[in-house]
Amino acid sequence: MRASRLLSKTLREDPAEAETASHRLMLRAGMMQQVAAGVYAYLPLALRSLQKIERIIREEMDAADGQEVRMPTLHPLELWQATGRDKSVGPILFQLQDRRERRMVLAPTHEEVVTNLLKANTASYRDLPRQVYQIQTKFRDEQRPRAGLLRGREFDMMDAYSFDADEEGLDLSYSRMLEAYNNVFKRCGIPSLTVEADSGAIGGKESHEFIMPAESGEDVVLSCREGHYAANVERARSVPPLAPTTEPQPLALIDTPSTETIAELVELLGIAETQVLKAVFYQADGQTVLVTIRGDLEVNEVKLKNHLHAADLRMATDEESRTAGLTPGSTSPIGVRRSANGGVRTIGDTSIQQGASFAAGANEAGKHYVGANFPRDFEVDEVVEIATAQEGHGCPVCGEPIVAIRGIEVGHVFKLGEFYSKALGADYLDETGTQHPIVMGCYGIGVSRMLAAAIEQNHDDAGIIFPTPIAPYQVHLVTLNTDDDDVTAAAERLYDQLMAAGFEVLFDDRPESPGVKFNDADLIGLPVRLVMSRRNLAAGAVELRRRAGGQARSVPLAEVFSAVRAALDEG
Repeated sequence: MRASRLLSKTLREDPAEAETASHRLMLRAGMMQQVAAGVYAYLPLALRSLQKIERIIREEMDAADGQEVRMPTLHPLELWQATGRDKSVGPILFQLQDRRERRMVLAPTHEEVVTNLLKANTASYRDLPRQVYQIQTKFRDEQRPRAGLLRGREFDMMDAYSFDADEEGLDLSYSRMLEAYNNVFKRCGIPSLTVEADSGAIGGKESHEFIMPAESGEDVVLSCREGHYAANVERARSVPPLAPTTEPQPLALIDTPSTETIAELVELLGIAETQVLKAVFYQADGQTVLVTIRGDLEVNEVKLKNHLHAADLRMATDEESRTAGLTPGSTSPIGVRRSANGGVRTIGDTSIQQGASFAAGANEAGKHYVGANFPRDFEVDEVVEIATAQEGHGCPVCGEPIVAIRGIEVGHVFKLGEFYSKALGADYLDETGTQHPIVMGCYGIGVSRMLAAAIEQNHDDAGIIFPTPIAPYQVHLVTLNTDDDDVTAAAERLYDQLMAAGFEVLFDDRPESPGVKFNDADLIGLPVRLVMSRRNLAAGAVELRRRAGGQARSVPLAEVFSAVRAALDEG
């Protein structure tokens, strides 16, 4: 491709709306153009990279016995109502009506449709297992689309689905997909971490995310330094620091005027946060929930919501708390009427089981208890592990400190089980003629997000540094001294020879200054840059430089093909 004919143009200045490196660089490099908030047109450079990513995905999905299909993006709303996801996913659903006033949605994902697809094509155990996949456009009405392709309202995704007769079959399918995913990211030249994850609105018994480390990432992964454990912060378990252990003291009520926060109580009593019990109030599907947790820890609301099986979870207002008989600023489970007796639902984090003689609220303004011990002085309806894991806590496997890593989710896999097949009646007959629901798995890769994430992970102040497997072109051929007919002719010959040898070449034949051309080459970030100039031609050579680093060097024209191949092999 000749740069003089390329549809897109590069920008000298950073666009005002760009929030992240990938957003800024893709706009500046002329890879995409915004049509609306969170909606982008892919220009030729971006599309070539996306097509390379898609090709690698297809090869790995096919190798895992996947069969490619193409499902519609327009779904009848009643299909989503059958699984209840019209409500659980409701805020991000694009909804519309056709001319006959039938309610439709633009698909954010395809579990319902693919379940019906297999239902119509599966009769017995002989039809299982099956794996299908598609590369499709998805639509999600994000409240705040941001960061270009990292969080858009329209995006490209590969979604795959497995269908098995039992859990053992699902385990095999799941493990094959994990391997396929790791192969995809490795072949694309994009390092990623496989971590335990929360299943979210998709549902499922087990899930893993593939996280690409990047400082701009929205996801936080907590990982053991020894490599024994890694999980998204929404799911991560940890071993918090131990609270001081002393002989249990008697429960005593003390005056604590104008003391409503943990910090104020700690300062007043001269104790550590680990010696305080913190009360947090929630509303879960209309029910008041009192959570008790150690003062130095935070409630992981995703864990709490999953434990409560709540469709809606939010912090309770002071008015709601008082209506339930709680005292904001001085509450604890001591003396609170529990749900078993018609009161509030009380949940205790496992941290209340370690330590002794805590300070806790007294359910009376201006007063607190000291010497509170569980279960001597209070009980809760349930004790569960709902604390947010933090950097520096112990690994739940080996006890070594865990570290926090920011990253971008580029893939997610789920063991769905029987939820969708039961909801939509997707069954099969076993060897005895007995009917069973199909056991499902779901697997997604954000194709357009992968491109943006790769740029977040691979760039410098000058521009993008494309991994070779997904670069739009392999070689950026820059010709200088375009007013010299001999140089121009030599560059044209080299361009034709490189193309004939099978290289993908972007040929900058524009009559621009060397500075403009070199800046654009760095900005676009193709793996290898070749420069043809009057000086190089006189030496019977061409200048070669790898974008990923290294000094520019002169290569004889007779050796250029082997030198380019070697440079590409370096990554």
